[in-house]
Amino acid sequence: MARLLLVVVVGLFAALGAGPAQAADGYRYWSFWQRGGDGGSWAYATQGPSSARPDDGDMIGFRFAVSEDSNDATRPRGMADFAAVCADTPATDGTKQVAVVIDFGTAADAADHRTPPAPRTECARVGADASAGEALAAVAKPLRYNSAALLCAISGYPESGCGDKMSGSVDAHAAPKGDGGDGKADGDGASGGPSAGLIGGLAAVVLLGAAAVWQARRRRA
Repeated sequence: MARLLLVVVVGLFAALGAGPAQAADGYRYWSFWQRGGDGGSWAYATQGPSSARPDDGDMIGFRFAVSEDSNDATRPRGMADFAAVCADTPATDGTKQVAVVIDFGTAADAADHRTPPAPRTECARVGADASAGEALAAVAKPLRYNSAALLCAISGYPESGCGDKMSGSVDAHAAPKGDGGDGKADGDGASGGPSAGLIGGLAAVVLLGAAAVWQARRRRA
């Protein structure tokens, strides 16, 4: 009985440690975000950089990461507002100022897993009708696009690849993410650890098994 109990407990702990096997496809790419100059949360852009036209005083952000889709996309890090980014860039007639946040991601997002450049902010002073892509080009050349007009590289990063499809475990998305770090587009899920109910069930099994062993020994005595 004791040996059987030990096997059951070891098996349950192994199941807890392994967790559910999940596989998903993702893409390594630059996502595009927008935020009002008065702060607030980043919103995943509904238009591409070449179509979106931010207003004077708006913020745009770009984040390089591996994401499954727009709901899983990772926000730019940092909470600098427009006033802080454009404090040293004077306004001129006939132009607008757009704060640009560029987040090159983490080593886990890089194809070679090397540490990428540090995130940075720039203030673009562009024509009143300029697109987000033109604002980005004003402060972060060279840019690289593919034949489908997908933004592939900012300031030459990465040197190759464009929206490459990735396959494998979703473990890369398991860490908690927030606005100050690797925030997700739509809320943060719970961590991948065992639930309280499952742990409680395991404890009950252990206690019941121990009681059964004690009763068996008592009868033999």
